[in-house]
This record gives sequence, structure tokens and C-alpha cells, in this order.
Amino acid sequence: MSRGEGRLPVRISMEDPEPMYRQIEGQLRKLILGGHLPPGTRLPPVRALAQDLSCSVITTRRAYQDLEAEGLVRTRQGLGTVVAEIGEEERARHRRSAVLAAFREAVESGLRAGCSPGELYEIFEQAVRQQTKRRDEDEAV
Repeated sequence: MSRGEGRLPVRISMEDPEPMYRQIEGQLRKLILGGHLPPGTRLPPVRALAQDLSCSVITTRRAYQDLEAEGLVRTRQGLGTVVAEIGEEERARHRRSAVLAAFREAVESGLRAGCSPGELYEIFEQAVRQQTKRRDEDEAV
């Protein structure tokens, strides 16, 4: 996607229990932190994104406001919303925070299922081995 052109690869699902603004926010955060939306990239206007996603303007505005509060985007009256310049330290902090949140959810699920801390460590190690192997196989193809 070039600066300010094209559609964002963002999709929302009515079946997802997560609020729509969080779905949008999460996908945009991933695109920004993953480098798919470089600094200076102009995001679609709130109304255009709402129309594209068939949701309300309030929903898309909330997603943009939350991302702005995190420092990932900047909005200027009359100029629109653009991806902010994010330092490597800040980018690493965001990535780490997202991974930590996912781990906390997984640990909570495991504890609710009756797993002991030892079992959770074993499951984590197994998941890392499996995912690393899968990634290595994908890269070899």
C-alpha cells in the first residue's frame, strides 16, 4: 500500500465477541508495528473507513482515537490521520506488551481448565517447538 492510497487490509466480524472498534484497532496496530504501514502513511478518513467496513463512524473514530492515545497515529485537523514515527524501543515495547497480553490470556485459560503451572510450562515449550518447526518448514519451501 502506498502512502495514502488503496484500501486497508482490515476486516471486522460480527461473530467475533471482541467489540468492532477493538478489532479495527488490533488489526491496524499489527499493520503499523509490523511495518506494513510505514510512518507517514495516510489512513482513510474515519467516514470512508466506516463505509468500507460497514460500521458506524463512532466505531472507526474510537479505534483511531485509541491508536492516537498510544502514539501510533497522529491526527491533524484538515490533514487527516497518519501513521506516527515510532522508535525501535517503542515498537519493541508495543510488541512485548501484545505478546504478554496473549500469554496472560493463555495462562488464564489453562488455569481455568485445571492445568498446573508445571503443565502450563510444558504446554508453552511444546507450542514454541511446534511453531518454530512449522515456521522453519515454511521458510524452506
